[in-house]
Amino acid sequence: MKESPVPDVSATIIPVTPFQQNCTLLWCEKTKKAAVVDPGGDLDRIREAIAQAGVTVEKIILTHGHIDHAGGAAELREDLGVPVEGPHEADRFLLERLAEQGQVYGFPARAVTPDRWLNEGDTVTVGDLTLEVLHCPGHSPGSVVLVSPSQRFALVGDVLFQGSVGRVDLPGGDGKALIASIKDKLLPLGDDIAFICGHGPMSTIGQERQTNPFLQGEGLL
Repeated sequence: MKESPVPDVSATIIPVTPFQQNCTLLWCEKTKKAAVVDPGGDLDRIREAIAQAGVTVEKIILTHGHIDHAGGAAELREDLGVPVEGPHEADRFLLERLAEQGQVYGFPARAVTPDRWLNEGDTVTVGDLTLEVLHCPGHSPGSVVLVSPSQRFALVGDVLFQGSVGRVDLPGGDGKALIASIKDKLLPLGDDIAFICGHGPMSTIGQERQTNPFLQGEGLL
């Protein structure tokens, strides 16, 4: 029997921080190599999920620089001895201020400088899985979305949610840029693309195209 060139992929969502952010443990079933996406905090929960899955984490991926997504990245990088990849460098100012954000929101966070900034057109690998990088500013200037065309899924951070879109009233937020990112980069991916977002349940591009109130009346559809 010939092995499929497309890796089987699994994911576990670990809600972390008081904001119940969807930290995602993503792994390639063939290699059991994994990535932790957006470790905002509650690292004990993340470590437990890694142990239960029986995988080897080879990197940390950040979709953007807000505390609930990146606050635990520096500590987890030290614990696991793995690199941090992403987001786009436009979020450097947010990552540099994570400790200050932690004082404001009342949970610990440390500043982090990624080992690799991500740009439009880059790829990120997790085992045999390849994710394509889209730079999708709006919620934050450096937000990125990671897409697997072969597996038909994406990690969208806080760009798009089930029934909503990312807030734009935080430093660096831009409502017009956010809508443009969704219109020009996410909707063309195809209605069958399932996505994990930064908060709340999963959805598909098709469901949001048809029902998301924030995408109606904007000339998007």
